[in-house]
Amino acid sequence: MEKRYIYADNSATTKVSESVLSEMLPYFTEEYGNPSSIYRLGRNAGRAVEDARARIASVFGCQPSEIYFTSGGSEADNWAIKGVADKLFAKGKKHIVTTAFEHHAVLHTCEYLAKKGFEITYLPVGDKGYVTAKQVEDAIREDTALVTIMYANNEIGTIMPIPEIAEVCHKKGVLFHTDAVQAVGNVPINVKEQGIDMMSMSGHKIHAQKGIGFLYVRKGIVLPNLIHGGGQEKGRRAGTENVPAIVGLARAVEDACADIPAKTERISAIRDHIIDGILSSVPASRLNGGIEHRLAGNINISFLGVEGESLLLMLDMNGICASSGSACTSGSLDPSHVLLSLGLPHEVAHGSMRLSIADPITPEDGDYIIEVVKTVVEKIRNMSPLWEDIKNKKQGTERWLSFVSPVE
Repeated sequence: MEKRYIYADNSATTKVSESVLSEMLPYFTEEYGNPSSIYRLGRNAGRAVEDARARIASVFGCQPSEIYFTSGGSEADNWAIKGVADKLFAKGKKHIVTTAFEHHAVLHTCEYLAKKGFEITYLPVGDKGYVTAKQVEDAIREDTALVTIMYANNEIGTIMPIPEIAEVCHKKGVLFHTDAVQAVGNVPINVKEQGIDMMSMSGHKIHAQKGIGFLYVRKGIVLPNLIHGGGQEKGRRAGTENVPAIVGLARAVEDACADIPAKTERISAIRDHIIDGILSSVPASRLNGGIEHRLAGNINISFLGVEGESLLLMLDMNGICASSGSACTSGSLDPSHVLLSLGLPHEVAHGSMRLSIADPITPEDGDYIIEVVKTVVEKIRNMSPLWEDIKNKKQGTERWLSFVSPVE
């Protein structure tokens, strides 16, 4: 088997595309003016920022004035959630609804607000990783300030029924925010048609550079200033604009959202082939998250009797870049909170692998991934005394076996 190099961690970050880079380059070298300056070089930079804002707004069906540039998704999440909380706390709105498997940018923000007097409802996501509009409706109270639910999960790829959830929120008179970092470019999004009040996204998931993103805020919602200082972003986020990154973000959004149905069909076919190939050839494995309403490029599989870090290192030795969950928590030895929210035992969640594939992945790359994973898992298990206990169904291991495919 000829060794390949396959980058399969696109949910963590992506390579800056040639089209994005080429659009950014003049703003590093020729059009380097400060957008707040009144001379030509500054005016050119200012026009580039506003043109990018308009291009992005056009893709998502909103007004340019509703797009606020940020450093990425985490900042946008913090601004939206803390901003609404700050505005509504004095009015007695001290309750927030979210899910148990949100990105930590949302979960840790909610934990922070809980210390400030807010009550947080964490909706369970079931064994397949979904929430329903009915769950949201039942959770909303008279004192609910905000519902914040991610569009698509970053680890298991499940897509939430966002338009239905937004409709419930509006019926109840509650603001709705969604972290769409993983969804942009993978799911068609029109914020007006789908009833989204606020939406976060990050450029480096769609082939723009790291450190740029935006927060969509529906007209009529006034958030407190995020950064005090100058008049940038209508005075709400001070600091000289990162013009090259903003221009690149606009191009990345246009490219990523240009032909989502065709991309989804192509990538999901390879995804399904990889999933079927691994699950059929590796015993005591399981797919995490439902296969329906799943991001086209997401594969998350647990292997009983395998330690996730060893699996990733051995995949890397064979030219495959993967992860065991969110890149933001890669230094943690704790099992993924997302997998635990599905009801998995620690022992099963610890042996997880996330592959997030994207173009230019090929069917041959898929075959290589299947063969390498099969070989690597077998090698790790052969070195593990725990695997012998599992195969022999030693007392204490029976419960784990109920979560995975049969052991041969």
